[in-house]
Amino acid sequence: MNDNYLDVLQKYEGEILEVRRGRGAWICERSDGVKLLKEYRGSLKRLEFEETVLQELKSQGICCVDQYVRNQEGELITVGDDGTKYILKDWFTDRECNLKDNEEILTAVSWIARLHRAFRTVVWREEWKLGSMLPPGLSEEMRRHTREMKRVRTFVSGKRKKSEFELCVMRYFSEFYEQALEAQKGMQALEENVGRERLFLCHGDLNQHHLLMGAKDVAVIEFNQMHRGNQMADLYHFIRKVMEKQGWDERLGRAMMEEYDKVLAMDVLDRECLYYLFLYPEKYWKQLNYYYNANKAWTPAKNVEKLQSLKDQQEARERFLEQIRS
Repeated sequence: MNDNYLDVLQKYEGEILEVRRGRGAWICERSDGVKLLKEYRGSLKRLEFEETVLQELKSQGICCVDQYVRNQEGELITVGDDGTKYILKDWFTDRECNLKDNEEILTAVSWIARLHRAFRTVVWREEWKLGSMLPPGLSEEMRRHTREMKRVRTFVSGKRKKSEFELCVMRYFSEFYEQALEAQKGMQALEENVGRERLFLCHGDLNQHHLLMGAKDVAVIEFNQMHRGNQMADLYHFIRKVMEKQGWDERLGRAMMEEYDKVLAMDVLDRECLYYLFLYPEKYWKQLNYYYNANKAWTPAKNVEKLQSLKDQQEARERFLEQIRS
């Protein structure tokens, strides 16, 4: 980034009080509140889609979202003197959700449910049928990851001298691969049976970094992966992060499910979807994917520890899986 941001900020209404770096962008204290200025490489149609949905969310009571600010010309994108595109949006100085604080975790889950409930009131528009708004289904993503797992296994099995990480890959592969196939098959059948009538808008990347804990409200930020899909994927991503941090604590897992249910009740199909999402060995796939696309000649010891940790957590993870369906 360069100093062009100062000239860009002059193209917006409001007095600039202070500017500092943060989150790979500029956090701006202005007379009309805190804003975030950042470079933008996406399309205008994508921005217009997000702006419209975020306005709808505000009308449904989800007020703390990072809505875009139009410049003095009424445009969403501002081009700097060097041709770089920028966007300005509302911002929040609250801290991220603490995944070690159970009270904060349950508050965040409640807000995820509120967000999902508000999403369901947004009427889908014909002009939103673009690639990033309609990604492939969950089973297709599982199928792609499973193929990648098999590719890594084939590569590793062909090596004469294997590292400790590679030995761990081979030792645990069959167990995790079987889980992947079962989850993939179950999710595909589920998607074929329920059809598209159960697809709603989703955040697309919900984790602790995108839930900022305020005194009264929770701010939800970064909707750049928002799309039409299965909302259980949002819930899964957040709960999985929590459960990994908390050693797959069953009581906390049950409490999170109950907290979501209080706001937006899950039915049998929702729980079935969650079950297959948690059954799929995503962390195992991530380790293999990282290994295959990085320097295969050397793998940090921490990656070996992560693989071993996955195996050590299997029993607790299986108990949580049983709980989802109960």
